[in-house]
Amino acid sequence: MSIVGVKQLISKALSSSRESSPLGVNENSSLLNKQVNPNNYTDNNASDGNTVADVTGGSRHSDLESATESSTRDQSSKPFPLNYLSSVDPRTMSDLIIGLSDGLTVPFALTAGLSSLGDTKLVITGGLAELVSGAISMGLGGYLAAKSESEFYVSQVRKEKQIFFQNQDTITDELFDILIDMGASEETSESFINDLSNNPQKMIDFIIQYGKGLEEPPEGRILSSALTIGAGYFFGGFVPLIPYFFLATVGKALLASVALMLVTLFWFGYFKSVISMGEDCSKWTRVSEGFQMILVGSIAAGSAWSLVYLIDS
Repeated sequence: MSIVGVKQLISKALSSSRESSPLGVNENSSLLNKQVNPNNYTDNNASDGNTVADVTGGSRHSDLESATESSTRDQSSKPFPLNYLSSVDPRTMSDLIIGLSDGLTVPFALTAGLSSLGDTKLVITGGLAELVSGAISMGLGGYLAAKSESEFYVSQVRKEKQIFFQNQDTITDELFDILIDMGASEETSESFINDLSNNPQKMIDFIIQYGKGLEEPPEGRILSSALTIGAGYFFGGFVPLIPYFFLATVGKALLASVALMLVTLFWFGYFKSVISMGEDCSKWTRVSEGFQMILVGSIAAGSAWSLVYLIDS
């Protein structure tokens, strides 16, 4: 119950007690008590005030406890990955998902294809060679993509600065159009532009972010993107190779690798959908995403195995 509600209940209780008694009883009894026993006199109104303060203070405390419990329940009710990954940079998670998704399918298909040759050492050697080269290739791809994104952002900022210093009215008109498209009135837009006109850098940043839909890449984005994608590819691709290190025959290792990858692909698709869609992701969507990853990996591995088997035969 809120503080206002508590006060209203107390006020109603006090007023009802006054209405049920004769007019002026509280004031007269208070005066009589003071005259008869001045040393032990206590003011009922002060007592009522203390009661109100105690009740409202307790209400504040209970409201604070309920709010804390509510936030704790909300945090604990989130899906498992969100409790630990909600603080991770979304771009980092995107790079990791890209690396893992490729790493869990391409090396799995390669090892399945090589296993049709019947040589465990060949599967391990070829798989590790593909892992290293694939991780380097994926990392370089992430590096070049992040570098191009950063360069494009810098070029757009430079272009807007040149336009601003050549003709400030052009920037003002562009900013006005952006605000109108966002739903602001003409008066609000003009007032906003007047306030922002003293800070050209803020005007340019606003146009870049809301007009062109670009955000400044964080520092170290280029290197972190390359490392995240490359590492995701390597560790994801290493999973289907694990059984070949412990099982002597290729047939048993292939079956173990397939079983391991079916489980891994399902849970990867399951958690990927939770991370991507957040709390809006239903359980059916998570399960379907898991089976979609199984389908993609199975098609890739089956195609590679069949192709290598046909070529070898």
